[in-house]
Formats: sequence, structure tokens, C-alpha cells
Amino acid sequence: MPSTAPDPVDVARLREVLDGQWAGVRAAHRDNLDARFLPVYGESGDQARERISRLLTELPVELGTSAAFPAEYGGSSDIGGSIVASEMLAQVDLSLMVKAGVQWGLFGGAVVALGTRRHHDAYLRDIISGKIFGCFAMTETGHGSDVQQLRTTCTYDPDTQTFDLHTPHQAARKDYIGNAARDGRLAVVFAQLVTDGRRHGVHAWLVPIRDAQGNPMPGVTIGDAGPKAGLLGVDNGRLSFDHVRVPRDMLLDRYGQVATDGTYSSPIADDSRRFFTMLGTLVRGRVSVGGAASAATKMALTIAVRYGDIRRQFSAPDAEREVLLNDYLAHQRKLLPALATTYALHFAQAELVAAVSEVQGGDGPVDEHRQRELESRAAGLKAAQTWHATRTIQMCREACGGAGYLAENRLPGLKADTDVFTTFEGDNTVLLQLVAKGLLTGYRDEFGSLDGWGRASFVAEQVREMVLERTAARSLIERLVSAVPGRDEEVAVTDRGWQLKVFEDRERHLLDGAVRRLRNGASTKKDRPFDIFNDVQDHLLTVAAAHVDRVTLEAFVAGIASTTDPAVKALLSRVCDLYALTVIEAHKGWFLEHGRLTPARSKAITAVVNGLLKELRPQLRTLVDGFAIPEAWLHCAILREEPDRQEAMAAHDAGR
Repeated sequence: MPSTAPDPVDVARLREVLDGQWAGVRAAHRDNLDARFLPVYGESGDQARERISRLLTELPVELGTSAAFPAEYGGSSDIGGSIVASEMLAQVDLSLMVKAGVQWGLFGGAVVALGTRRHHDAYLRDIISGKIFGCFAMTETGHGSDVQQLRTTCTYDPDTQTFDLHTPHQAARKDYIGNAARDGRLAVVFAQLVTDGRRHGVHAWLVPIRDAQGNPMPGVTIGDAGPKAGLLGVDNGRLSFDHVRVPRDMLLDRYGQVATDGTYSSPIADDSRRFFTMLGTLVRGRVSVGGAASAATKMALTIAVRYGDIRRQFSAPDAEREVLLNDYLAHQRKLLPALATTYALHFAQAELVAAVSEVQGGDGPVDEHRQRELESRAAGLKAAQTWHATRTIQMCREACGGAGYLAENRLPGLKADTDVFTTFEGDNTVLLQLVAKGLLTGYRDEFGSLDGWGRASFVAEQVREMVLERTAARSLIERLVSAVPGRDEEVAVTDRGWQLKVFEDRERHLLDGAVRRLRNGASTKKDRPFDIFNDVQDHLLTVAAAHVDRVTLEAFVAGIASTTDPAVKALLSRVCDLYALTVIEAHKGWFLEHGRLTPARSKAITAVVNGLLKELRPQLRTLVDGFAIPEAWLHCAILREEPDRQEAMAAHDAGR
């Protein structure tokens, strides 16, 4: 691998690339959110809830937190801007970000997406202004990810022209509901719609849960979810309904209408298809969670990298001065691969946000196929981003030693507040299954019948997933792959086409193997579709993870191609090399077992990775400075002490 001294990189040019399409939203947050919006260390749960509720009403509307709402109600019809705003809030205070996400993303977003004009006229302005706080009451104690099987019922009575909303047993209680324990006045409640003695699947209603004085409405029982590991400022609660009467016009009826006589109608006849269409309109909540996790990861890496540039440990045998943490290979092995993955996921997130904005931001009907693609992409990336956040924030905590354990250094709060993200807006394992099932359906569409297992309903009814024929950069990807010579041994492991080819080949091989196993299972278990799928579940999760790896690498490559600054392009190319090769290195057992790598080439990859670490070491600070996190937002004692530490160390060294 050729190694040259890196060209100087203008951090402002790097920031421009990372800020991307919604640079204005990012700049507005950096300029307008001051110290009063930052976390308060050591406060009680009640204090945190009071502070976050107050700050939510003080957020400037023009920053973009409510940008997704239609312009006629006070928003700007900018879905992408609202998602980016959530990322920025996550770097200020994750409780504030989640509270805003519940209010404007989940609650308000459901009213926009599932309601009709009369609901919008009646409620949206007050939702945007914070005059009405609301909840998104979907999850039940006994049914989290399996939303289609919710047990809460809402039965229409034509005599009173009302619905009877009822929680039939404790397992059907609405649980973990943000804004429920303290502030919520209205809730979007998801339940099984029943009319004329027939169920029509899950629908949503606007239900008052508290009166003007804050007391529970008749028949509504409200409880507090209790102490949590993090997100102290979010008032998660529990809701139960004892035959609560809900007026007919409170049904959010964009996708399903009930006439005064109880007749049900819908533009989508199939219950299952209607259900997935309704949930699909809410996909940006999942995209926002993934973006917020990445934003928190950037914060943790910035703290750890900057601390590693001032903290010294042990002296080298040939020098009197102690060595900086960031100069140790073991420390570089922790920080730089995680930083490279964070960069890769940043570009994947930017691509996804642009796609969500394009698909859902128009006035016409949403293209169903592209919507399903978005759902699957959002599921896979959310899993990757939140797992990466959990691993990386813990690593950064350890990289800062005992200082990383102190609340004043921000990392414990980041760790506690993001931990729930791996099961928030969908359990990650379930989300990867969603990706895998989509890939299987795409495989069937491309190659024809999948024989016996293709008849299983759990496959036939799942979302389709694109095999990445989706970006303008696809032609670039194909050119790079097609330029790779036939023999891998003749190609440098830093060749971008070879890296892309390896990622594609791994995904395709895993998918082919999963299909063969499903076919074999179908030949002996034709009447047991669950067993057919369950027997290869681990294999399918690996397929999904490999798919997300490929999507992420391709997005990184596309992001580099959009860069015009030569020095920034060269730096990002090296970071991309590190991302690709550390993924291959992490799975070298698979590549060796399947003959994709020789032992010698496997060893060469490790050597190249170590070489990249040395090459990128001088750029560590530049890479985190590219995130452009305002100094005040870091809110970290060890970084505020940075100048004093450096001065004291210099004086100590001078006196030795």
C-alpha cells in the first residue's frame, strides 16, 4: 500500500461535505441552541422532566424540529429537515430530542399521516406550538414488535355513533408511552377496529386522556413507567382504557372510514396491506432514531479523540516524555475503525434521509414499491447505527479511563440515554428479519419461483427490498466493480472496485445459501412454515447484516464521488478504505472458510489496516472536527480543562 504524507485538509470543506443538503438546518441549531438547552448533571427525574417540558416549548420553530408539518399549519413541509433537526437535538440533549420526537414526530406525525383535513385543521397548529402535548400509544405490555396483533379493541356503536375503546386485560395495557406520565393531553391510540361484528385490523384514534386540569379522563387509567436507565427528561407512562367512549370523527380515517351506520370502507381492501401502508407513513421516526444514535456516537468519539490527544501514559524507552494515548496502536485500533464506520453510516443516513424526503415529501400518492424499499432500508440502518452507538460509546468511555465514568464528562449520559435505542422504534433483531424477508422476496421476483417455501405467507406478505439499483451513483459502483481483474491476488486490497465486489459477493452467497436451506426445509416441513423460517433464522440475520454493510459502503463511495475538494476526497478515500477493510477483517473467518481470501491475503489486510491507522493518526482531530460540534455542546469537563492540562504538561516537560 503506497503511503504518502497527507495533504492539509480544510476542516470547513470537510464540514460542508458532512453537513450536506440540510446544512442550513445544522447551522441554525449550532447558532441558536445555547447552554440552557444542555443536560444538567445530577438532577432528579422530576427536575429533568420539568426542564425538558419547558425547553420543548422554547425551541425556535424555525430550526426545523417541526419542519415536516405542512406549511399551511406553520411547518415547512420539509421532512428531511425535520430528521436532520432531530440529529442536531440529539447532540444537545437526548431527552430533548426524544421528547421532541414523541411530540412532533410520532404524535404529530401520526395525525398528519393518518388523519384527514378536519383533524389537521383542528389540531396541527396547537401540536406545533406545544399548546397540546400528545402521546403515541401503540406498544402494549404483551405486544411490542408484533403490532398487527395488538389486543386493545375499539368497537363502533351506531346507536351512539361512538367507539368503545377498551383494554381487555393487563397484557393489552399501553406501555412505555412517551409524554403519558406527565404532560400528555391527547393520545393517538392504536387498536383493533371492530364494526358490525367484524375486525378490520389495527387503526388509530385521537383520544383525550387528561382534562384541562391534568386529571385523567373518565375510564382512562394513567401510570408512570418508573425509573429508567436514562432519558430522565422523558415521562414514559402506561395507559389503560375501561370502555372509553370515543366520537366517530376521532378515528384517523385516511386509510379506513366508518360511516354513521357502521359500514366500513377503505381505499385499501386487504387488511394486512392496509396495516403496512399505515405504518409505512411513519417511517421517518425510525430514520430519526438511527440518525440520533449516530449523532451521539459522533459526540462520544469527539470527546475520546480530543482526550487522547492530551492524556499521556508511560514513557517510551528512548524518550523522556510520556506518550499520548492516541499514539498507541491499540488506542488507534479502538478509535479509528469506529470513526471510519461512523463516517460510513453518516453517508448512508444522508442518502436515506434524501430518499425519505423525495418519496414522502410530494403532494401526490406515495409510490408503494419505493415506500416498502424505504421501510426496509430504514430498518437495516437503524439496527446498524444503534448497535454501533452502543459499542462505540462504551469503547469511548473506556478509552477515557476513570474520567470517562464521571457524569461531568458526558459519556455516562450518552451511554445511558442511547442504550434503549437498540429496541426503540423496533427491536434490532426484528428489524433485521424485516430486511432479510425483503431480500428473499426480491430474490423470488428476480429469479422466479422459490418452490415450496415461496408459498409460506410469512414471506409472501413481507416488504420488498431493493437490491440497490437505486442511486445515481449506481453506474459508478458498477464501473468500479467491472474494472476489477479476474484474479483477486492481482488486485490491491485498497482497490475500491475489489472492496465493493467482495461486499456484493458475500451478500449474494449468503442469500443463495439461505434460499437453498429454505427450499430444503420446505421439502420436509411443507405444513410448518414457522419451522422452515426459524431453522434458518440465524443465517437470515447474517444475510441482512451483510446487506446493510454493502449499502453502507456504496453510500460512502457515492459520498466521496460528490466531493470536489481534492484533499477532502483523498482523506475520505482513506477513511473508506479503513471502513471496508475492517469489515472484511472482522469477517475474515467467513472469507477464509469460503475461499474468498487466502491466508496470505488475510494477513495482508491486517497489515494494511495497521498502515492506514498510522497514516490517519495525524488526521484524527480533523476527522472529529469535521462533525462541527460546537464547543459548548460538548459539555465535558476534561475538554474544558484541555488548555490548562497542555500548559501544565509543557511546564513539567520543560523542567525535567
